[in-house]
Amino acid sequence: MSSGPGTLRLVAYPREDIERIRDKTDLVELASEVTKVKRSGRNVMAVCPFHQEKTPSLSLDPARGLYHCFGCGKGGDIFAWVQETQNLDFREAIELLARRAGVTLTETPGEAKRRGRRDELVRATEAAVDFYRDRLKTGADGGGARSYLRGRGYDGDVVDQFGLGYSPPGWDELTRHLKKLGFVDRTLADAGLASRSSRGRMIDRFRGRIMFPIFDLRGDPVGFGARLLDGDGPKYLNTSETSIYRKSRLLYGLNWAKSEIVRRNESVVVEGYTDVIALHLAGHPVAVATCGTALGEDHLDLLRRFSERVLLAFDADEAGAGAALRGFDLAIPADLDMRVVVLPEGRDPADLVGDGDTELLVTAMKSSTPLLQFSVDRELARHDLNEAEARGRAVRGAAGMVARYTDPLVQHEYAVLISRRTGVDLRLVEEAVRKAARARQREETAPARPRPQQRLSGTEKAEQELLRLLLANDRQLQRVSVDEELFTNELHRRAYGLIRPVIAATEPGVAPDLGGLMSGADDEAAGLLAELALVDRPHSDAADVINRLKVDALTRRIDDLERILNSLPEGGQEHSDKFAELVALQQQKKQLRSRK
Repeated sequence: MSSGPGTLRLVAYPREDIERIRDKTDLVELASEVTKVKRSGRNVMAVCPFHQEKTPSLSLDPARGLYHCFGCGKGGDIFAWVQETQNLDFREAIELLARRAGVTLTETPGEAKRRGRRDELVRATEAAVDFYRDRLKTGADGGGARSYLRGRGYDGDVVDQFGLGYSPPGWDELTRHLKKLGFVDRTLADAGLASRSSRGRMIDRFRGRIMFPIFDLRGDPVGFGARLLDGDGPKYLNTSETSIYRKSRLLYGLNWAKSEIVRRNESVVVEGYTDVIALHLAGHPVAVATCGTALGEDHLDLLRRFSERVLLAFDADEAGAGAALRGFDLAIPADLDMRVVVLPEGRDPADLVGDGDTELLVTAMKSSTPLLQFSVDRELARHDLNEAEARGRAVRGAAGMVARYTDPLVQHEYAVLISRRTGVDLRLVEEAVRKAARARQREETAPARPRPQQRLSGTEKAEQELLRLLLANDRQLQRVSVDEELFTNELHRRAYGLIRPVIAATEPGVAPDLGGLMSGADDEAAGLLAELALVDRPHSDAADVINRLKVDALTRRIDDLERILNSLPEGGQEHSDKFAELVALQQQKKQLRSRK
């Protein structure tokens, strides 16, 4: 459930379990699985996965398990990180991190019945993976599938490593098996494993196919790619879109490859599941593939979290070249080096590895061509450069490609290349690039910009320092009173409303748990708290800060009273009462000032 300002997110797990998870979880290790991380002094900097950037602006504090991006403003703790990067709610984030840390959660009565819908769908899919794998290994009807996989060079270890399986040809064998395990029709349908026939009977979606389970980043099975062995139907069939299977946001193999991609700073996008497996078996576990869809911008955004270089390894035929060129139609992140691996005609990575030509594949990967160069070469090759009009079309087409890159040096170098290849004067080529760039700029939506730094008054700076003291749960705060009226800035007041109940439930001097705050209804206030928690400077004296804010509050009240008195006739009762109040406030202000 969502939580509003000043409330905590209700979780069905004890605080002790959450603290054990926090103690056993390394935020830096967690972050390195989804983005590039670099150490910078006491803190650690990373490329923010929540917005596009070249220079790392995400600060990680491993000691306190907090992060904050100084570009887009997002921040939080380990639970907020998992929620944001894995698209989970708070409870699901706790359960995921508990599994990762080896912490056994204490379930309250009835918690098993209240587990999230997502968990139920994943469990059903996991049961399907086991069923298909067992059927492949032992089923009498799986002989053809076993022969096919042996022909690919896949033994039992490969089957287990990648969870390969076989869906029997019967109409409802998986459905009957899962129902015996307690799964209901709705779960089978929602997981994309079965559907209701025209006669109202639940039937399996996949029949007579080799099954390739598809896992999300956390390693949970969420769907399948299925290859037909015999008979009619599409060669490959994928799970239909479900709440856990979003093919535009999934890459087959990324769950296995992400760590090695980060280490090598390079990923390889291939066309098929067997291509991914082939590269992994050949000692290059950096391959991924889309799940029955074209490479999209969400895929690129996912890959840029792990590496700066992306290789597109497709066949050298027209279909493969077309797939590479479709990559050029995307909005390529500025910090992504996209390149094309030119393979021998008619041979994909799986063919090369299967034929023992792994070195040929490795050589092709090492000599990859920048995507822009590949695209320009293909565009120029489409035209007869001996004809004047064709040269004009070639220059305009290639100039439009070059205009996608904003680096003036890159634009100039490619303009020189186009000029030499076509014989068109360099000045005219550069003008064509500028014209294409202007047209593109008019069409594009302005990119998101970092949050502007707000200029704060002295009082607002003191308010933020008080929030920092609260975040540290400074022991001095037990001896002074803090009230929301001390905050003039509306955002600061909301942030105080968020942290106040957490402090009230925490022993003095103990750092408060921010987990329940970082994904509630007031993300702006929670983000400010995360930002302030990461400020690396000594804290001010709590009594001095509160005294300053109280003086400022009295000053504001005195100013208001003076304006009211100026509008009231002298000698009246109201004037007399306001004047007495003014004198009392001035005396309080004098006393507070004398304490400095």
